[in-house]
Amino acid sequence: MSASEPSMTISTDNEQSKVVGVSTRLHESSDRRPKLARSSDELAAARSKISVSNLDFFYEEQQALFDVTLDVPEKCVTALIGPSGCGKSTFLRCLNRMNDMIDGTRLKGKILLDQEDIYRPRTDVVELRKRVGMVFQKSNPFPKTIFENVAYGPKVAGIRKRSVLREIVEHSLRKAALWDEVKDRLNQSALQLSGGQQQRLCIARTLATSPGVLLMDEPASALDPASTSRIEDLIFELRESYTIVIVTHNMQQAARVSDQTAFFFQGKLIEAGATNTLFTNPEKTQTEDYITGRFG
Repeated sequence: MSASEPSMTISTDNEQSKVVGVSTRLHESSDRRPKLARSSDELAAARSKISVSNLDFFYEEQQALFDVTLDVPEKCVTALIGPSGCGKSTFLRCLNRMNDMIDGTRLKGKILLDQEDIYRPRTDVVELRKRVGMVFQKSNPFPKTIFENVAYGPKVAGIRKRSVLREIVEHSLRKAALWDEVKDRLNQSALQLSGGQQQRLCIARTLATSPGVLLMDEPASALDPASTSRIEDLIFELRESYTIVIVTHNMQQAARVSDQTAFFFQGKLIEAGATNTLFTNPEKTQTEDYITGRFG
C-alpha cells in the first residue's frame, strides 16, 4: 500500500452500523421525492447510453485516469463522487471531448455513445456537444436577453423562424422549471436573474439543442440551499427524458438525486453500483471509508 492511500481496516459490526447510519441520514431528505431511485435490477436491465472501456487519460506526461470502465444507463442519473483531484471532472469532460480544448492531453481506451466511438477519426465534435450537453459549476449566462440565451444554440444550428424559436425557448424554459418565473420578461437581460435562476437558464440553454445526455459539473455548489433544492428536483424530473451524469462533492446530494453512483479515488474507479446499494452495503473498504467520512 502506498503512503498516499488512506489506511484500510477490517470492517467490524460497529463500522457496518456506521455505514448504514450514514446512509440513513443521506436518504432521509429523499423521502419527499415522488419517484424512487432505480434498483440494481432496473439498472442492469437499462440500455447503456454511454459505455467507457479501459480509459486512460493524460495531461502531457501526468496520468489522471487509470483503466476506467463504466456503463452509464439510459435515462438514469449517475453521480460521480470522490475527493478533490480524484479525476471525476476529468472523466466527465471526456464524455463530450471538452478535454480536447486543453493542449497536451491524450486519451487511450474507448467511449461509446449509442454504440458509436466518439473518439473515432472525423467525429463532428460540434455535433457531439449538441448531443452531450454540459452544465458547469458556475452559471455562465451570455450578456444577452433571456430569450436570446436559450435561442442561441438553435440559431447557430440554422433555425431562423421566430415562431419556431419561440416554441423552442418556451419548451426549454418549461423543462428547466423556469418558464413561469420569466415568461413576462424574456426580453430582459439574463444577468438580472438570481444565481439559481441563472443556473436553470443555463440548463434550459443546453436543453434547447435537444441533447440526449446532460453532463453536470457540481451544478449547485455555488447556490443557496433553496436554489440547490430546486436544481435537485429538476434533475430528478429530467431523468425521465435525459441521461444525466453529475459530479458532486456532496454525498447527500448524490444519494438524493442519483440512481447509480461511481466512486473515484486517485484517478481510479474504485466502485460503481446502484446508489442505494453503494451507500448501504459498499463492496470496497475504500468506498466505506469515504462515505463514512474517514478520509476525503
